[in-house]
Amino acid sequence: MLKSFAMSFDGALLRRGFWLYVWRIKDGERSVVYVGRTGDSSSPHASSPFKRVGPHLDASLTAKGNALARQLKKEGLLPERCSFEMVAVGPVFPEQEDMDRHRPVRDKAAALERALADHLRRAGHEVLGNHPRLAQCDEVLCAQICRLVDEKLGAR
Repeated sequence: MLKSFAMSFDGALLRRGFWLYVWRIKDGERSVVYVGRTGDSSSPHASSPFKRVGPHLDASLTAKGNALARQLKKEGLLPERCSFEMVAVGPVFPEQEDMDRHRPVRDKAAALERALADHLRRAGHEVLGNHPRLAQCDEVLCAQICRLVDEKLGAR
């Protein structure tokens, strides 16, 4: 049976840079969240959160960057049965020109990612994945990010 689906997004999600994002994934009554960021260790490039959507859910055997799909599988959640909502905040930091400049910014973004995941756990969300602590977190910036995410996700 044919069905129709809709997807809408703000074009600002196409901007490159260091973003933090939270996926809320629902399967029936179960709701989990996944916290991620753009700007990893493989290159000095920091992509848009929109660019992360496909790779995160790529189920092919040769998929790279499919951390969310792996976490869902580990939890017994089938992506095809789930509904997804992404909340993205950023760009928190601009994309850097080379790896020497990229690494310190990447580590700051990772610290914010960890702090956001901890915040969501304290708020009662089931948070998937691991979030290592790479650097000291900017508490003022973190509070702003947590407030923005809370506004979009609503109360738990």
